[in-house]
Amino acid sequence: MFVLRRVVAGLATAGALALVSAPARAEVVVTLNSGDATITLIDKDTQKVLETFPVGKEPHHLIATPDGKSLIVANAVGNDLVFLDPLSGKVQQRVPNIDDPYQIGFSPDQKWFLTTGNRLDRVDLYRWDGKALKLAKQLPLAKTPSHIAFTADSKVAFVTLQDSNELVAIDLPTQTVMWRMTTGSAPAGVWVTTDQKYVLVGMTGADYVAVVDWHTRSVVKQIQTGKGAHNFRALGDKRHLFLSNRVSGTISIIDQQTLTKVGDITGLPPGPDDMELTADGKTLWVSFRWARSVGLIDVASRKLVKTIRVGRSPHGIYFHTRAPLY
Repeated sequence: MFVLRRVVAGLATAGALALVSAPARAEVVVTLNSGDATITLIDKDTQKVLETFPVGKEPHHLIATPDGKSLIVANAVGNDLVFLDPLSGKVQQRVPNIDDPYQIGFSPDQKWFLTTGNRLDRVDLYRWDGKALKLAKQLPLAKTPSHIAFTADSKVAFVTLQDSNELVAIDLPTQTVMWRMTTGSAPAGVWVTTDQKYVLVGMTGADYVAVVDWHTRSVVKQIQTGKGAHNFRALGDKRHLFLSNRVSGTISIIDQQTLTKVGDITGLPPGPDDMELTADGKTLWVSFRWARSVGLIDVASRKLVKTIRVGRSPHGIYFHTRAPLY
């Protein structure tokens, strides 16, 4: 049986790490190699690989803490979180006993930290006080909880259920499931539009984004994008989104106001997945899951300008100085 309550110690109480950490240096790009259980650090300015080091089994996703002082890496099979310095990539500490953290996310009010148990078919809700995580509730769900998005008021969390083709809404104040609805084939990336009216869901088993009116629990539109529509990254203008299409090897640009596709980036390596955007909005970094590489795309010309060899099945990607997330 799973323990229903536990307190995870904060940063100051961490044990020693058996990890190789990076020395202090200029800002790095952190790439998670989920197939190799490693992290590759790339110098953001020179675009040269600095080092690759072991981190834990199946690191898939990562997120900065609300204060920006740490970057959390979730090791799904390793059942732990690793905190890094967000600028240098240097390991700060490891937090053990976090069950199957595939995707992770902080609510906008910074009070909640959610993990999706991709293998365990559940979502775990932790309270966050800025220093430590305290388990509040474990919610058993259907097959393969995947990605997470929150309403701006931090009252509702949306989670895609990839292998039962559903979207679930969780009421955060009560930590209960509000509703579940069928969306389409293998829903993955999920996004709440800036006007809070719709939830956008990338259909990895299809070629479109489903537009969900979450108040009426209905799919009101399909935005045709590309095969394997997967994950979102905002352009930082509160209007447009990048969407990676893993199977077609493209990235679509979506207008949140008109709910239309307004462009595509083509000619990419196989399996574009997670994305990160420079603060000036000029360069999009992309992990290519099936090509053992990350790439740099010139946003203005929509052209791939460089690829960098990393580890097997690169997934999450991050750098500290970046464009707004919304």
